[in-house]
Amino acid sequence: MSQLTVVAKIVAKAESAGSVKGELLKLIAPTRKEEGCIKYTLHQDNENPAVFMFYETWESAACLAKHVATPHYTSYINAVGSMIEEKVVHKMTRIE
Repeated sequence: MSQLTVVAKIVAKAESAGSVKGELLKLIAPTRKEEGCIKYTLHQDNENPAVFMFYETWESAACLAKHVATPHYTSYINAVGSMIEEKVVHKMTRIE
């Protein structure tokens, strides 16, 4: 089983950036306590405050699958649904 790296870009609608940021921040503490979560960090673009990036490392794809089924993640999805302009998720394997 190899580790999985996730780079997720979330672009909020400009008028909702603050609300989306608040919801994203709520994910951090419970996610970091999840089994298989090695790294889970949130970043905000310096020039466009509506752009957020998560950098995540999981022990396995199975651990990530459990994460997206957690109550805190599903609550986030329900809260931000209409406030998101774009979301791109890259699931990657470290090669070096």
